[in-house]
Amino acid sequence: MKTQINQQDIVIRLEQTSDYRAVEELTREAFWNVYKPGCDEHYLAHVMRSHKDFIPALTFVAEYRGQIVASIMYMKSWLEDDDGNRREILSFGPISVHPDFQRIGLGKRIMAHSFDAARTLGYDAVVIFGNPENYVSSGFKCSRRFHVSLNDHYYPTSLFVLELQEGALDGRHYVYCQSDVFALLDDAKTEEFDRTFPPKEKAWMPSQEKFYIYCHSSVHE
Repeated sequence: MKTQINQQDIVIRLEQTSDYRAVEELTREAFWNVYKPGCDEHYLAHVMRSHKDFIPALTFVAEYRGQIVASIMYMKSWLEDDDGNRREILSFGPISVHPDFQRIGLGKRIMAHSFDAARTLGYDAVVIFGNPENYVSSGFKCSRRFHVSLNDHYYPTSLFVLELQEGALDGRHYVYCQSDVFALLDDAKTEEFDRTFPPKEKAWMPSQEKFYIYCHSSVHE
């Protein structure tokens, strides 16, 4: 199917209320068994829209001939310098691309679209957790290059930074302060929500071990 996709038929637009279930279905398909047996990203997409840090103005879908095939969802986050000063920045996730539309540059395209919109809204930096192969080609760099860490100067391998405005991060050390939206994740509630979708088999995949390695390693000088 990938070879038959006409990129000109892909339209990126803001998510609408009527898209919610389709986005959740897409997210489930995109993440199923990727980072763990099953997934919880579709439940996160379901509950995060009512969270105070959710940013509807930066939540986009990509539509192909009437079908939603990709989405990206944004939330507020913060960087705090060593003097306790905070600046509001952005994080995104989940970002979902339907398996039939992966590896054609669609994830990169919807990210670029959202970055342009974020600049228009006055944001100057994005910090995310992820796999480097998914984000480095879109301009993200290791967080250590920007002196952005977690507490105790810990620089996870999976933490990445993108300056939307060159020089926005001025060389000071910052601690990344993630939104508490992820506290909404709950295994029991995820399972209950997942039962509203057609059954899918949970399984182990090699990508889950790679994800474990990224999440439990760090970058050093």
